[in-house]
Amino acid sequence: QVLLVESGGGLVQPGGSLRLSCVFSGSIFSLYHMAWYRQAPGKQRDLVARMSSGGTTLYADSAKGRFTISRDNAKNTVYLQMNSLKPEDTAVYFCNAARDRAYWGQGTQVTVSS
Repeated sequence: QVLLVESGGGLVQPGGSLRLSCVFSGSIFSLYHMAWYRQAPGKQRDLVARMSSGGTTLYADSAKGRFTISRDNAKNTVYLQMNSLKPEDTAVYFCNAARDRAYWGQGTQVTVSS
């Protein structure tokens, strides 16, 4: 059973940075496509960034140029580096692992506010 545990969220001022981490366990991490999604109150859960098992990346338009997804297969961890944060980035951020099926973490809150 795949388990995903996110960390790194918090309160940050506009223009600031955060790095989210997601630790994967329960299967072979390198075989999974990994992604970050976010969900703001009253809104649907949307893709932020995705990295395939082969390292190909995909970003939402809102994340391009500001966010970077990366993975460390030796540490079974995927990261989301978020720079130049804006109030509209406020949301719960979820880690996702996909191969034969999708798995989700519990989410970590990111709040961008002065």
